[in-house]
Amino acid sequence: MTTLLQVSGLTKRFGGLTAVREAGFTVAAGEVTGLLGPNGSGKTTMMNLISGNLKPDAGTVRLVGKDITGRRPHLIARGGIARTFQLVRVINDMTARENVVAGLAFRDRPLWGQAAANEADRLLERVGLGGRAEAQAAELTYVDQKRLELARALALSPRLLLLDEWLAGLNASELDGGIALIRSLSQEGVTVLMVEHVMSAIRQLCERCVVMNAGAIVAEGETTAVMSDPAVIAAYLGEEDD
Repeated sequence: MTTLLQVSGLTKRFGGLTAVREAGFTVAAGEVTGLLGPNGSGKTTMMNLISGNLKPDAGTVRLVGKDITGRRPHLIARGGIARTFQLVRVINDMTARENVVAGLAFRDRPLWGQAAANEADRLLERVGLGGRAEAQAAELTYVDQKRLELARALALSPRLLLLDEWLAGLNASELDGGIALIRSLSQEGVTVLMVEHVMSAIRQLCERCVVMNAGAIVAEGETTAVMSDPAVIAAYLGEEDD
């Protein structure tokens, strides 16, 4: 399979804290890959480094072999990486349609006017917000704001979609729908790297997983094997006392 994303030796320090330490992994085109680890292990920092929200102190990020390390976020987005955030970020004083139209302006081939409005409505329908195009983003429920943020990310026509705990906080029926939506996006050719704590979703969606602990990669590989790795179990549960 073609390597879409290659992370090599990535390091990020905040003062005396090393949040990501010489981390490296790959994501193949068409995969849904889980990025796992306990709270504070460096997962969101990794997402920020890949998407350009942070610049690394060392290491490289390559998309289809092209070095995108430290590039500005809008250039990385235009190059094919879109994301959602752990804390939802929508533009509250704009409608749902306007939020998605804003994303369409930053894709590699921007859309404007009626073409943008039509595409925004299609994407809102795609994520389960059909008929809500005129709703103010601030008036949407938390779950629907997550859907809106995903629609805006999809407006970029991404080759790689970064999902940072997008399934968190969903009830059982919403979770089933969210899993089905991510699976369908993958079947349409979108490569996904997802930070997630919902292990049932990881097992259903992810062919492979990368596991972080204390800023370092401690395991990478096929999901079932990774989840039974002693280093992964120790990361989540802690070492047993002798």
